[in-house]
Amino acid sequence: MKLGKLDNDTLKRLILDKFQATRPESFGAPRIGMDCAMLDFSDDLIVTSCDPITSADWKHIGALSVHVNCNDAAAGGAEPVGLLVTLLLPSDATEDMVDRIADDLESAARTAGVDILGGHTEVTDAVTRVTTCTTVLARTARNAALCGAKPNDAIVMTKWAGLEGTLLLATDFADRLKELPAPLLASARGFSAHLSVVPESRVAMKHGAHAMHDVTEGGVLGAVWELAAQTGCGALVDRGAIPVRKETEAIANALGIDPYRLIASGSMLIACEDGRAMCDALRSAGIPAAIIGRVQESGFSFTDGTELDPPGADELYRLF
Repeated sequence: MKLGKLDNDTLKRLILDKFQATRPESFGAPRIGMDCAMLDFSDDLIVTSCDPITSADWKHIGALSVHVNCNDAAAGGAEPVGLLVTLLLPSDATEDMVDRIADDLESAARTAGVDILGGHTEVTDAVTRVTTCTTVLARTARNAALCGAKPNDAIVMTKWAGLEGTLLLATDFADRLKELPAPLLASARGFSAHLSVVPESRVAMKHGAHAMHDVTEGGVLGAVWELAAQTGCGALVDRGAIPVRKETEAIANALGIDPYRLIASGSMLIACEDGRAMCDALRSAGIPAAIIGRVQESGFSFTDGTELDPPGADELYRLF
């Protein structure tokens, strides 16, 4: 493809025509000549966040762009409404790639219940692989702010450790995982269906969540530290209670990485007073959940007495 912006006809055909306004807050779908999106939030607070996706295979970049950003808003107790997506393409990109990325964006947006409001698409020699930077706009009631983790709160974890990382490794490092069974790798690539934490945020907000944190870079152990440190607290973690899928264990063992410090978008940590009730509510909604520890006054440690180190670089980056 040629460097620079897509021409209007191609932009409309491959991207803009796919996105329709479905939320009552949206004034309209993105279209040629409109550089701004407008939303009607009435008296609610606007919550916004922005994240790039730089290390994913282009086949998954649409879903990750949607869910990683929506998850940030959901972790703050807000309802994601819309997304602005900047899509940067290398010069060897093809129209088929753009078409499939836009389909992936649209499918993920429908899953998350948000609208693609607009953005920017460009072919540029500034990137060597497909890259996105996405901004989420979300809303929350003024009286719905989370109070933050408190000492003796249970720490509830949804889904599994290393969720997103397992998907990325099964896709991008398949040549180094040839000894693993093909069905196991196929199952790992299917983790893309579990990347959203919007559903658990909705449940948690109704059942006494004090704080929430989506498990991204640094994995579940890094997320525990960040969840508690936000309010100056510490945490006690039961490593054996952290759920790990067999696909993640097999891939982590094959590559020599720690699944507990592997990026896990799709998993949420929830600090709450009644962990059992929270788990019951989540499981009733079809969301796997487990109590993996508790918030304490200070200090970070495991139940076996060893210290929990602060977050560092994600295990994913050790492989590049």
